[in-house]
Formats: sequence, C-alpha cells, structure tokens
Amino acid sequence: MELDKVLTNLKNHTPKILGSERFSKYAIMIPLLQKEDGIHVLFEVRSLELRRQPGEICFPGGRIDQQDFDEKNAAIRETVEELGIMKDHISDIYPLDYMISPFGMILYPYVGYITCPGSIQPNPSEVGEIFTVPLTFFIDNEPEIYHVQLKPEPEGNFPFDLIPGGEKYNWRARVLEEYFYRYRDKIIWGLTARILAHFIEIIH
Repeated sequence: MELDKVLTNLKNHTPKILGSERFSKYAIMIPLLQKEDGIHVLFEVRSLELRRQPGEICFPGGRIDQQDFDEKNAAIRETVEELGIMKDHISDIYPLDYMISPFGMILYPYVGYITCPGSIQPNPSEVGEIFTVPLTFFIDNEPEIYHVQLKPEPEGNFPFDLIPGGEKYNWRARVLEEYFYRYRDKIIWGLTARILAHFIEIIH
C-alpha cells in the first residue's frame, strides 16, 4: 500500500469508540413533571408480559432505530409510545452523559419536562404501571452502592501458549458498581439508578 493512500485514509477517518458499530444503542428519557408538592420524577414498571426484565423499574426508552434522526429523537419517540402522550407535551429536553455498559450497550439519556401529565396513558403492552417520586427525595438521599466482580473466563480453546504466563496469566477483574434507591415499596436499581444519580449530580 502506498504512503499517500495510508495518509489519506487516516485523514478521512473520524474517531469514535472502538468497536462501537457492534454495540446496541439505546436512548432513554428521565421525565419530570410538576405536582402540588414540587417537581417529581416519573418511572415505569415494565409489563410482566415483556421477555426482557419484566416487572423492573425503568425510564421510558428503547433501542435506537434506523428511522430515528438522532439519539434525542429516539428518546422522544420511545417516551411518546410508552406514555401515550403527544410529542408536543415534552419540553426542555437536555442530554446527560452517555454511558457504555460492560455488556455491549451504549445508552444515551435525556431529561425532559412533561407539560401535560394528565394526558399520560401508558401503553399496557410495555408498561405495567407508572409512579412518581419527588425530586427532593433523590437530592436528600444518597444511593446505596454495591459491587459486583466481573472476572474474565477464557473459552476452552484459548491459546494460553501465545501469552506471557500462559494459564497463570493474571487477568484483571472488573468491579461493577450497582446503585440502589429505596422509595416506599419501590426498588430503583441498575442502570436506571446509575443514570438517576448522574442526573442528581448535575443539578445538585
């Protein structure tokens, strides 16, 4: 290969997260709404009919589709579909830091204000119920954080003879932080709690 072609290919390359084309990409929305006692955060409880994570607490969101103009529009579309509201009923939409999970997923979270909460009609095929929590609860209460160790397990035919140390190679275990919030009888945990904690860090 000629040097000019090598340099041209480098010049035309736009850096991205290595391997990101193989990641699943999701967008979610943290919905805020106004109640008599102040601002609340809205949560969904996933329908028990869903195959993935039935009954778990989450925010509206889902996989980014090809027809979505960008991550923000995907978050809006999913929120509209799941809460049964109109696009115009979501205002002041702002992005948070995107997140790369250790399970091959990139998550793009947004915060949006629901201007007409009385119009919410959850989609029963995806949402079992909805509930809200005062924003002040999360400001006043730190999340509980627990740790999960993720240890590499090479497959049976892994070529240990090609690496220093062979089968005694000192693999580095990764520690995954799992966040938990307890609100009355609701347990908010996992990625939902982690993103929520990040949101609180920004505003507080």
